[in-house]
Amino acid sequence: MAAACTRALRKVGWSFLGSPSAHRSGTVSYLLGNVGARGSGRASGSRGPVVRSKLLSSLRAGGGRALGCAFLLGGGLGLYQTVKMTVQQHLAEEETKVSAGGLKLILYQYKTCPFCSKVRAFLDYHGLPYDVVEVNPVMRKEIKWSTYRKVPILMVGDDVQLNDSSVIISSIKTYLIDKEKSMTDILRCYPEMKSVNDRGKEVTEFSNKYWLMLNEADTSGTYLEKGGQKEEMKWRQWADDWLVHLISPNVYRTTGEALASFDYIVREGKFSTFEGFVAKYVGAAAMFLISKRLKSRHNLQDDVRQELYKAVDEWVAAVGKKRKFMGGDQPNLADLAVFGVLRVMEGLEAFDDMMANTKVKYWYRRMERAALNHEGRPAGRNTEQ
Repeated sequence: MAAACTRALRKVGWSFLGSPSAHRSGTVSYLLGNVGARGSGRASGSRGPVVRSKLLSSLRAGGGRALGCAFLLGGGLGLYQTVKMTVQQHLAEEETKVSAGGLKLILYQYKTCPFCSKVRAFLDYHGLPYDVVEVNPVMRKEIKWSTYRKVPILMVGDDVQLNDSSVIISSIKTYLIDKEKSMTDILRCYPEMKSVNDRGKEVTEFSNKYWLMLNEADTSGTYLEKGGQKEEMKWRQWADDWLVHLISPNVYRTTGEALASFDYIVREGKFSTFEGFVAKYVGAAAMFLISKRLKSRHNLQDDVRQELYKAVDEWVAAVGKKRKFMGGDQPNLADLAVFGVLRVMEGLEAFDDMMANTKVKYWYRRMERAALNHEGRPAGRNTEQ
């Protein structure tokens, strides 16, 4: 639309410059006549017609050319702004494509799931655009096409499906660093294994899920400190095997906290009205009881808050006083995993208690800023596959 207006202004301008003087004077008279009619209230006595007469005389002497130049100038400025905006929009689109490594990402999730929150923290920090499909936790019809029935699931393009939060994070991080491997090649490094646990339930696990599949040069460039890779892997696994199991016993610790937690889950999740009602009241009661069993299963002390405080302070001590993050000046994958898990408690009593009774606050706020500002945005890579 802006370009069309610019072309019209240019045509008008050239018509003023190229047309006969008498024609220009008539056109100028018509334009000024309209202006004079609208502004006659500002003139006093008989000065209005005199002023208009002088203006018309001056414009007849060359004002038409001046007006034509004004139209040309306006058209030129409009054209400049149009081209500038088009170029800026194109560059912004290209930057988005490059920063995402050319990936089209769709995340299937429950918003309040700590494993899904881990993936979102990773994608946000790295500035990777993605679409979200909120899955109904009752019917799960949004993932009925998948034989893998858990979330998160991340679809890459139209045909590559990534399952398990740690596999998703490791494989995407590998892809962003390694400029040679395709996503399909990387996924083969995380084979799926099925087994039966001690309760007789079939479980799916993935090999190598805390490893980045990098060559020696890329590994050295990614982990600048000696022992950095092992430290990152250790704490990523700690977040999955220990920290995440402290969330439910803490947010469902009392009946009041259980109701508040399910109110949040229903508000943020995808439920029908009936499902939301049942989830809030029946689910809250059920999770209150289940949290007691979880406390026993994971050998937690009666005061589960103390277990949470102990774990969080253990993490802060591992980061240390000399580093902003475990990754140094920038978060690594362990930072993002711990942040993602803890973030699901925001707005609940357990979160407020944790922030008040541990030393995690300053690290947590730094992580918030890093994720919000996409501080890990990649420089880009060749996306040919």
